[in-house]
Amino acid sequence: MPTEPDPVTADRPAAADRPIAADRLPLRRRLLPVLALLLLAPWAAECSWGGFAIDDFLPVLIFLGPMYGGAAILIREIARHLGAGWPTIVLLAGAFGVLQAGLVDQSLFNPDYLDDTQYADTRAAAEATLVPGLEFSLRQAFDYVGNHIVLTICAPIVLVESFLGADRRLRPWLGRPGLAMIGVIYLLGSLLIFSDSSGRKDFLASPLQLTFATVLVLALVAMALLPRWRRPRPAGVRRVPHPLWAALLVVLVRIGADLAPGWAGVAIALGLAAAVGALIVYWSSGNGWGQRHVLAAGTAGLVTAAAFAYLVPPYSPASPAAALAGDVAVTVITATLVLGAWWRLRASPPPTSQRATSSHVR
Repeated sequence: MPTEPDPVTADRPAAADRPIAADRLPLRRRLLPVLALLLLAPWAAECSWGGFAIDDFLPVLIFLGPMYGGAAILIREIARHLGAGWPTIVLLAGAFGVLQAGLVDQSLFNPDYLDDTQYADTRAAAEATLVPGLEFSLRQAFDYVGNHIVLTICAPIVLVESFLGADRRLRPWLGRPGLAMIGVIYLLGSLLIFSDSSGRKDFLASPLQLTFATVLVLALVAMALLPRWRRPRPAGVRRVPHPLWAALLVVLVRIGADLAPGWAGVAIALGLAAAVGALIVYWSSGNGWGQRHVLAAGTAGLVTAAAFAYLVPPYSPASPAAALAGDVAVTVITATLVLGAWWRLRASPPPTSQRATSSHVR
């Protein structure tokens, strides 16, 4: 049965089906998803899991939107302009996670970073997995970078693209001038965090730590831009499971990451993430994989974060009423976005190429 040409491995469409250039769409239609991603990325990164009480939501969007939202837009646009798909987006998201935690706010290397928050008691657990020589916690690295991949970048992109029609989903939103403007916004937002006392917290990593982070960022970017992610792949004939199974596997990684402390816990978390990632890539090459599977896998982490928001405190002390209001707001916003995206996918017609040829392009 034909499906939408937008799997996790989202390969480059054939010439007749490639995304229409950004400048062919009306400006309003291109800017609306850009604005949505600009606002959704910082909210998903910092508020969706209970990090802030409800009265801090707006400041988060204002001050962190340029950095988080700018990064999400740039990553999505680079992938779509190249005709690449989710492998490129995930690898670029990982590069952003290392860049953010290692070079911008440098929380990855700062042992005192959480001391002035309600998460100061996590320091002992973090120090149990210090990498000798580089002096950073591998457990924190998994959490920081993983959350940026899942919450800051992938979930917002999946949601916004799912609200778009199938014929627009793979199209770039911005041309070169727009990309340049977003790039400047992102750089200014990152510079604000780097220079602000509540951002980098007057800490500066060692030259070895900064070099390590820089090399890792460049390696991930180089991997993301490999031509293999843009080559068409033949669709497999294997049976693809229901989208719910993809979501449950992502939830398994989130829950399994907390099964054990120390190095054993890190090994379990990395092993689960690698196994689930490989299985999703395998499934996505089947000819029944479509945008509903992508939505399920891409938003499972966001839904899980919203569910656990009631169990964690915000960074700064807040009244019980404000904290509870924030958690309820997170539930409502998350449910509205995810259910709305599912409804939009069910209501939207198949891609033009699919209606014309009754076959999907890989």
